[in-house]
Amino acid sequence: MPYAIKEAGFGLGILLVLIVTVFTDYSLVLLIHGGQLSNTNTYQDVMRAAFGRPGFIVLTIVQFLYPMIAGIKYTIIARREFVIAAVTLVVTLPLSLYKNVARLSKVSLASIVFVIFIICVVIGRGFSMPVPPTPDAWKFADSGVTTAIGILAFAFMCHHNSFLIYNSLIEPTEQRWGVVTHISILFSMACTLVLGITGYSTFTGDAQGDILENYCPQDDVMNVARFLFAATIMLTYPIECFVTREVVENAVFAFTQPPPLWRHIMITLVIVIISVIVSMATDCLGIVLELNGVMAAAPLAYIFPAACVMKLQNDRLLCVKNIPRLVIATFGVVVAVAGVAVVVMRIANGVTCNHGQEPAYCSHWPESAPNANASSLYTSPAPL
Repeated sequence: MPYAIKEAGFGLGILLVLIVTVFTDYSLVLLIHGGQLSNTNTYQDVMRAAFGRPGFIVLTIVQFLYPMIAGIKYTIIARREFVIAAVTLVVTLPLSLYKNVARLSKVSLASIVFVIFIICVVIGRGFSMPVPPTPDAWKFADSGVTTAIGILAFAFMCHHNSFLIYNSLIEPTEQRWGVVTHISILFSMACTLVLGITGYSTFTGDAQGDILENYCPQDDVMNVARFLFAATIMLTYPIECFVTREVVENAVFAFTQPPPLWRHIMITLVIVIISVIVSMATDCLGIVLELNGVMAAAPLAYIFPAACVMKLQNDRLLCVKNIPRLVIATFGVVVAVAGVAVVVMRIANGVTCNHGQEPAYCSHWPESAPNANASSLYTSPAPL
């Protein structure tokens, strides 16, 4: 989030968080409404009902890519081959082998608690870590708007598992889903704004794709935050695996349900192994978030839900109630097209990242930072 604000500019970055929040909330409601209109209970079936077999195939590809790349992102954060392999075998793979997503409710709650702790320590370090702001740190807008939107779209995108969550509700209805959606999205927006603003205010133009990379390795409090963040990732990864597996089952084995245990295990193993192998090939978290946001999250979150409901209701395209749907779909198209173009240009020019490198200011990080004189942190040490 601090990296997204850095890319878009401080003022525009905050504004984009609010826009993406509103669009995401509305599109989640639209998606379940599309399921009710078509009498279906999966995203793929909604697309099939609206656009036939071609729509089903397009969504299947995109819906497979999004959680798969998300799983790669979660393992990139570890970025130590032995740790990745060990955590996969001991934690993420066993959790991913569950068949019912509701079994993950307790670990999801633990993840939320960990996230709140991380936000609190980031806020605390914002007051006690005097890193000088970079030039033009507080300008309203910057050139990386598409990058920021791609990251935000990724962060807020949960449409791919919406039907899994909807069907796990007690007495699922559109009204109950609306309540769950509004509360969840508002909570996510609050966390996003607090973490983004605090993290960016601390490091400004030096904010990295993984903000925890900005803190010094000697900082024990942030080391605890890193540990809890790793735990959060381990507990979040299985949800993405659930969705990827469901997409494969619906696309390839739709007529042999429920799946036998051997197939359930084999598909899970293949998904986990692929994400682990690919994650070991790169450590640039920012570009992975951006790429997944513009290529998969934008269509899944903004284009497809609006297009499905407009098609299923079969109203005039420019009728009044289609205006917000057209706005969201157009937003998604612009983000996807412009975002892909920007990502391709960045890759062609050579993407760089400094994952794992200790920031320069850490060489002056005292053992007791809150009590240190800020100016002393950047004074060259006297020769021995």
